[in-house]
Amino acid sequence: MITSFSRYLRFFAALSLTASTLFALGGCNNATKADMDNHSVTQPAATLSPAVKVIVGDYASEGYAKRAQGSDWVGVMVKAVGDKQIDIKIRARSDIKKPTCHFDGKATLMGQDDAHGIIFQSKVNDSTAFFQFKDDKLTIDSQDKYALNYFCSGGGTLVGDYQKLAGDLELR
Repeated sequence: MITSFSRYLRFFAALSLTASTLFALGGCNNATKADMDNHSVTQPAATLSPAVKVIVGDYASEGYAKRAQGSDWVGVMVKAVGDKQIDIKIRARSDIKKPTCHFDGKATLMGQDDAHGIIFQSKVNDSTAFFQFKDDKLTIDSQDKYALNYFCSGGGTLVGDYQKLAGDLELR
């Protein structure tokens, strides 16, 4: 318990130091319509933990609001897999340019509190990726700042902030 708490505190100390450098990515991998439509909750809502219920949905980077004007954007689809596990798919627009990133993974509930929101973690490329959900915002970060670059080309990264959408993510 103490070790877990220490890791939790170290993560948030690192997150605080790097918060000013986080940015929303400008373009990730190709997604089919089937990929984008396949993000509903797979378990009955009554069996999900309150933490999972709150965060299930679609998120997008800042450019999503200007997609009609041609802005690049990245979308994150969060789906419940179990009481304390989520499925994460990260995709970007692919209608006007070659996609640059692609990620599919599962993350496990690490903890939650009022100050930090709900934190999920996943083992990614010999590092730990963190998915922090707070106030309808998803922040993706990692212990190793380069671990999430692997999923992108052209110097991109999955690290960044994503806003929760009121509806489903649209490819165009």
